Amino acid sequence: MLARGRTFSFEFFPPKTDEGERNLRATLDELEPLRPSFVSVTYGAGGSTRDRTHRIVVDILERTSMTPMAHLTTVAHTRAELSDILRSYHDANVENVLALRGDQPRNVDPDDVAPSELRHAVDLVRLARDVGDFSVGVAAHPEGHPESDGDLESDRRHLAAKLQEADFGITQFFFRADDYLGMIDDLDRLGVDRPVIPGIMPVTNVGQVQRFAELSGAEFPADLAARLHAVADDPEEVRRIGVEVATEVCDELLAAGAPGLHFYTLNRSTATREIYANLGLPAVS
Repeated sequence: MLARGRTFSFEFFPPKTDEGERNLRATLDELEPLRPSFVSVTYGAGGSTRDRTHRIVVDILERTSMTPMAHLTTVAHTRAELSDILRSYHDANVENVLALRGDQPRNVDPDDVAPSELRHAVDLVRLARDVGDFSVGVAAHPEGHPESDGDLESDRRHLAAKLQEADFGITQFFFRADDYLGMIDDLDRLGVDRPVIPGIMPVTNVGQVQRFAELSGAEFPADLAARLHAVADDPEEVRRIGVEVATEVCDELLAAGAPGLHFYTLNRSTATREIYANLGLPAVS
């Protein structure tokens, strides 16, 4: 999937309603002219969106010119279940998977969640290799995994081992280019030769992105928070600043040699299209 060099890609999540799916289709139609290298569809905690993720991924493959990538998590799944899901993608000619451990479902007693037979994302990478000829990616956290307890060196070693089993990585979103570039320096030192694509989430809603940052372990810079809170009553100004800051980060990443950009769209197209225009990016596929 990454054989063509630098990639530009978009991420979507499976809506919970029919109206949400119609809106997602509209967003896909708006972004398709940008000819992304691929688009990815997330997988709900504990497999809560298993069928919807599959349906949307296959719809993208069959209805559009875009290349889909399916997210898949190990949490609350047996090895046999994961094998069946992977085979269903293989049979549908879906060739790309992002292998994740995933999070436990929220508001569910952990005792009610079936134990995972595959404990780590790297186990899912290996299973995908056994099932089919997939291009397999894994997740990376520039500021360290939320469960790393601040031990960045150990986190980097685990990430390096995971990446060496996969074809590429995609990062969780972050707000400072230096966090990504520092991670890449660490991985270079550890001998990792896999591309790691930076994940970009433009701030269009301050409260929403702050919540996401808390969950993912990304630090929301105080100076950016101050700028945004100063205009919190003006949604258009919030979005303008968010797009401006994201564009600056993207410029810095591309100038430093990042292998592409992966946009967390939140199923909306406007901010992503504006950043594309600001960067002067061509259709890339």
